[in-house]
Amino acid sequence: MIKTPSLREHIPKTFADIPETTAYEAGYLVTKNAGWRNVRPVIDKDKCIGCLQCYLYCPEGVIAKDGGKVKIDYDFCKGCGICKKMCKPDAIRMEAEKH
Repeated sequence: MIKTPSLREHIPKTFADIPETTAYEAGYLVTKNAGWRNVRPVIDKDKCIGCLQCYLYCPEGVIAKDGGKVKIDYDFCKGCGICKKMCKPDAIRMEAEKH
């Protein structure tokens, strides 16, 4: 029988185990979104506490640090919603795209 690792095994044990940055810094992508996105994330700056979880988990690297808060580069955002899912203070909402 194959043992599957539990979620607890993936929780960082010390601060040294927490990633300091994403795989790619914002601005790495060079091809803009093709216009197929249906929804986009919108940040409520009043609710944002600057925890940077959205920044760390964004698979496209489109979220950047902005003076203790974050901002999104909509030219490259795919609208996947991972940032909203990771936002514990619920400072990100998904809004219908206006074409």
